Amino acid sequence: MKALFISYNQAMTERVEAMLNEVGIRGFSLFPLTHGRGSFTGEPHMGNHTWPAMNSTIIAMVEDEKIEPAMAALREIDKDTQLQGLRAFTWTIDSQM
Repeated sequence: MKALFISYNQAMTERVEAMLNEVGIRGFSLFPLTHGRGSFTGEPHMGNHTWPAMNSTIIAMVEDEKIEPAMAALREIDKDTQLQGLRAFTWTIDSQM
């Protein structure tokens, strides 16, 4: 089991949620308004007068076999929308309840 963390420009929410459905990831938690700034490029998403865009963040606990298809789909979304900003990370979940 892995945790999949996805942070992206909130304008891409429908596309990210569609990817989750296509890959078969049903359960997730959505944080609809998150602030952020890219590590290397892109404009900050701070929800203020200067930087009005906002991010959304999704975290999902995902079976191992679904991680690579999800990451591949996220890479494709990012390639098509590089200026919007999308980052995804995974880490191992040692136990669950």
